[in-house]
Amino acid sequence: MKVTKAEIVISAVSKKQYPSDLIPEIALAGRSNVGKSSFINKMINRKSLARTSSKPGKTQTLNFYKINDVFHFVDVPGYGYAKVSKTEREAWGKMLEEYFVERDNLSAAALVVDLRHKPTADDITMYNFLKHYELPIIVIATKLDKIAKNKRESHVQQTRKTLGLAPEDIVVPFSSETGEGKDKAWKAIEQFI
Repeated sequence: MKVTKAEIVISAVSKKQYPSDLIPEIALAGRSNVGKSSFINKMINRKSLARTSSKPGKTQTLNFYKINDVFHFVDVPGYGYAKVSKTEREAWGKMLEEYFVERDNLSAAALVVDLRHKPTADDITMYNFLKHYELPIIVIATKLDKIAKNKRESHVQQTRKTLGLAPEDIVVPFSSETGEGKDKAWKAIEQFI
């Protein structure tokens, strides 16, 4: 997809703030600091529409990015960050559950994981949560450029096995640095928009 228009529409904390246009949405879920914002920026050829931070736990709202007036990327708060209070974590949990369970135009979820490491217990929990609600899942395995070419396939297989992926689940190895995997990611996303 050639992106000619991309804008942040709203940062929402509840469904009454969600955009009212009924276009498809692709939610991006993943650990804090796994690279969701960098993924968005690379996909839309912008350096900083989605704000990146070296501090985990920065995204605390559902950030809706409208792409080409055709669909939304929805960046959801990252999980697994210890320095957030229990109360805040519970509020995020309620906000995420409301979005994932009740949002009719949510077409698919992109579960963003770090390809260098085995998926975490939180990644597995998120995968199972998304599966439970029967959402199509695209696994975006970031940091591809940090892995030697001859080891990449074994890392992909480790990700598939650890998450217990269903055969229909797509894994896209991806690098926000080099853009490798970008065309495959668009191909995977386009079938849901």
